[in-house]
Amino acid sequence: MRALFIDIGTRQHTRINNMIDTIVLTLTHEQFQITDPEAFTPSAEWATSNKSQRGMISRQAPTKAQLNKGIYTPRLTLAHRINEFRKRDIMLKIELSLPKLMFGNNFAELRFKDFDAIVQKLVTTLKKMGVNTKLEAICHAPVSAIHYSKNICLTDGSTPNSYITKIRQANIALSLDVNQTEYRNEGHSFKWHANYYEVAFYDKIRDLEKAKISDKRAIEQDNELQMSIFDRLQKRRTFFEVLRMEVRLNRRAKIKSLFKKLGIKADLTFKKLFKPAIAKKVLLHYLDEIESKRPKLLDYRATSAKALFTDLMFNNPDLGAKQIWQIYGFKTALDNIDIRELRNMHTRFSDRTWFRLMEDVNKIKLPPRTQNSFKVIREQLEKLEPLKMPKKL
Repeated sequence: MRALFIDIGTRQHTRINNMIDTIVLTLTHEQFQITDPEAFTPSAEWATSNKSQRGMISRQAPTKAQLNKGIYTPRLTLAHRINEFRKRDIMLKIELSLPKLMFGNNFAELRFKDFDAIVQKLVTTLKKMGVNTKLEAICHAPVSAIHYSKNICLTDGSTPNSYITKIRQANIALSLDVNQTEYRNEGHSFKWHANYYEVAFYDKIRDLEKAKISDKRAIEQDNELQMSIFDRLQKRRTFFEVLRMEVRLNRRAKIKSLFKKLGIKADLTFKKLFKPAIAKKVLLHYLDEIESKRPKLLDYRATSAKALFTDLMFNNPDLGAKQIWQIYGFKTALDNIDIRELRNMHTRFSDRTWFRLMEDVNKIKLPPRTQNSFKVIREQLEKLEPLKMPKKL
């Protein structure tokens, strides 16, 4: 059944998925030419004349009418700003979803060999938008933001909601410096924001359903482009669901610091970052963070209270009686109270005691029958196989 969804090529490089969706490129004034100032709002005539430029900003974005017709274009921002050399310059910011540019949707995913075709199509599309640039300029354009993503195809009867519930149970705030979390759309999406980046999981098909009601209720932008796919999905006869994972690195400083942490050595240009190995490493890093902070006790099911106590003693001979009883009590509480609620109830005590408890809980050994909650997600991130919509749903 799964073969319906995977694009299988005859050579290894044709199968490799490049898990990038949105990217933001920046061009300096010598790398582009405005040929149609009136295509921007307000007019970009200021950028093509000797008129005052300080503080000027002009934009261009796809309209709903274009998206409804299946026409996708990048979002452009033309501005007079300070460049990396601390000098004033006219700069063009290009923000786009690479799969939507190529396929008109981001259910389908790009392959490593698609890079040249992407660059060519982007240059052609920009020309139609009144901006001339060269292939070389796009290839080596600095990246100011990049969103790594993967569509996880679920064909085993599981649902995105079941995974999102498990992800939400991870004690994210202890390791990811979270400023804010969102748990919305009846539990079909979960997103947390930190300084200059976001990590999100959501039900891809349900998000389209929300967009059909109101675009403001959806996680993604430009969903009008994908409504024809939603209509097909509603009639599908083969069961499958799609869980989408996104890591949105929204500042160059964040990209640099994360790459340093992960040992990734690459110039922050479009061509250098269009590499499956980098995308895979970033996505797996955040999955590792989630998995390491979610107590495995949540997935353990004992047949009785006696079996729980016996399993804890048998599998953890180095633990003393006090630790066994402590973890036994914690597991009993977990079976009745959400872990985040437990964390909030613990606020009257010191944070140190909670951290110490979580360290002990995460060290315990459990019976081999305890399943890995994120096995399906990890397997699909590891394989780097592109998801493609089945021709017959």
